[in-house]
Amino acid sequence: MKSKAEAMDADDSPLLYPSLYEDCARNHFNAADARSRRPFHIEPSYITSVNQDPPRVTMQASAMNKRIHYYSKLSNPSERSLVAPDHVIPPPEEIYVYSPLGTALKIDGTEGSEKNSSIVTIFMIWNTMMGTSILSIPWGIKQAGFTTGVCLLFLMGLLTLYCCYRVVKSRGAIPLTDTSNWEFPDVCQYYFGSFGQWSSLLFSLVSLVGAMIVYWVLMSNFLFNTGKFIYNYVNDVNVTEAVLSTNGSEKVICPDPGDTRPSNESVEIFLANGTGFEQFQTWWNKTDTVPFYLIVILLPLLNFRSPSFFAKFNVLGTVSVLYLISLVTLKAARLGFHLQFQWTGIQDFFVPEFRTSFPQLTGILTLAFFIHNCVITLLKNNRNPDNNVRDLSIAYLLVGFTYIYVGIMVFASFPSPPLTKECIQQNFLDNFPSSDILAFIARIFLLFQMMTVYPLLGYLVRVQFLGHVFGKTYPSIVHVLALNITVVGAGVVMARFYPNIGGIIRFSGAACGLAFVFVYPSLIHMIALYRSQELKWPSAVFHICVIVLGVGNLVSQFFM
Repeated sequence: MKSKAEAMDADDSPLLYPSLYEDCARNHFNAADARSRRPFHIEPSYITSVNQDPPRVTMQASAMNKRIHYYSKLSNPSERSLVAPDHVIPPPEEIYVYSPLGTALKIDGTEGSEKNSSIVTIFMIWNTMMGTSILSIPWGIKQAGFTTGVCLLFLMGLLTLYCCYRVVKSRGAIPLTDTSNWEFPDVCQYYFGSFGQWSSLLFSLVSLVGAMIVYWVLMSNFLFNTGKFIYNYVNDVNVTEAVLSTNGSEKVICPDPGDTRPSNESVEIFLANGTGFEQFQTWWNKTDTVPFYLIVILLPLLNFRSPSFFAKFNVLGTVSVLYLISLVTLKAARLGFHLQFQWTGIQDFFVPEFRTSFPQLTGILTLAFFIHNCVITLLKNNRNPDNNVRDLSIAYLLVGFTYIYVGIMVFASFPSPPLTKECIQQNFLDNFPSSDILAFIARIFLLFQMMTVYPLLGYLVRVQFLGHVFGKTYPSIVHVLALNITVVGAGVVMARFYPNIGGIIRFSGAACGLAFVFVYPSLIHMIALYRSQELKWPSAVFHICVIVLGVGNLVSQFFM
């Protein structure tokens, strides 16, 4: 017979025994909302093991489940009059759920669970924003002129930061509605109805598919140069440059002088066995064959139901960016700076400080600073929400500094003379020959990183498109395969006929930025101020100018 003290201790014992899956479950439930604590799967009795292991769920937990199960049987499931009241739901410290596999998961309802510090939040935003645009920043500076390009980097960073701030604050202006779980497309739907919902979906898909196309072009480029480096090394092929290039140990090449379109032909002469090398060139071509080889690798990966395995490699993005920064620093130290400032005159080796083609850089920067469609999600887990604006500003400062540093170092160190600044490529790694060991390592890093990120982007496209159209993210293998073939086909076609990442980035950036960066945040802010009778004409004029800039940014891309 138990004593009274032992009985009281038993009553205070937790309903669940410790589980190894606590961290997984925290992501799905909000302890502050009683409704979210209702288990998504009701087990008829407490779970016991077929072996002699202790039960994973206590008798008390099983009894509470049965009580909730009883409430659900009192009326038709479609009626909400007899749902389990909140006092029946376990308190935060005793929340538990069941997975479909029967494993009991304990939820820690304490304050601060699964929350990130400001440092983690800042670098998470930095890592999310740093993408393929960094490879085109030096080319964009060349298109705008050095001084104009650096000023545009600074100004576009400030403008996109302000618009991102308006996105973060957009939910707080909605009265009498719980918007804690809303994303920015939900806010667009609230203000603009179904048009806001579907247009935000469209522009979000434009940014995702545009990124996947850029990835396919770059992966084809990196795979081609990697394969060529390995072939030359294994077969001891002697490479002699047939294009404009520098002399010395730090070789820099100009694949297509005087032409903005990248050359599809080899830029090198090889002294090797003729028959074997000719076959290699036939079957290993940057635009004719390599983009098709990637289909065999990546198309099956896109059909996975969950991309969780590839999400584990996100750290490679940080490693790749850090390596690129180290690479350009080392190259700049060895090459030195080559700058000459002149605003209007035409020069043989340098470009003017201002060029009318500067909108090409603004299009690239719109995508380079684009995080507006997911910034609310990234800031939700900040341990101190009062620091959201500060942390977002610091993250933008770090991103802007990274872009400015890489852009200045590559542009300034490009050896002019003997080469002209016009030779800077849309992917600045193309200015290094395939035999460059440091560039080879960079291409390996970026190739592997992009091959792991590409399925994640495909998963987001599938979730957004199929989820909105069919109500399911995986309606059938036929639907998923058709969508993936369409997206992959777009990447192959662009890699084959238009392998210009700068052009693709600036068009997709200007298109998705028109909605998420310039138009919707400004319109929503003005509507909210108007409804609260706080809209003043200086604010209206400023935000209308922001919208006009967004429209002009997109239109100008078609004339550059």
